[in-house]
Amino acid sequence: MLPNFCNWLSNTPISLKIQTVLWIIPAVQTVHILCIAIVISTMAMLDLRLAGLTGRSQSVSTAVSRWVPWVWGTLPVMLLTGCILIIGEPTRELMNPYFRAKMAMLAIVVAITLFVHLRNKDAAYWEARASTAKLAGCVSLLLWVGIIAAGRWIAYY
Repeated sequence: MLPNFCNWLSNTPISLKIQTVLWIIPAVQTVHILCIAIVISTMAMLDLRLAGLTGRSQSVSTAVSRWVPWVWGTLPVMLLTGCILIIGEPTRELMNPYFRAKMAMLAIVVAITLFVHLRNKDAAYWEARASTAKLAGCVSLLLWVGIIAAGRWIAYY
């Protein structure tokens, strides 16, 4: 079923355009990677604060308020550029186990980030739950490292 979908998608006019215009994939990959850099750096700052390893001079609530908007602002651009890359090379992406692993980890880390963001409405929430904050920060950071690794391995599978 998935191979048939990939074959169909790769023969659509938009996919053929992405495949044949030489600058589209490199330009889209550049934007995608720049967005990854923004998300990874902001999430590293937040995750390290959640884990209690850095930034202890500011509250977790302040760190969440400072860093999470960057993530929510950048993720839609990553989604758009990722979709363009998938449309341009559907078999390379959708049939790749590293791509699927990346997407699974991304879904989990977005859920963690959403949880952290929603719990931030009460400024004292994280201060009273240091072990939960530490766990969320460590798991999120490990997942982001996994996402980067899986993303790189897509090209080599």
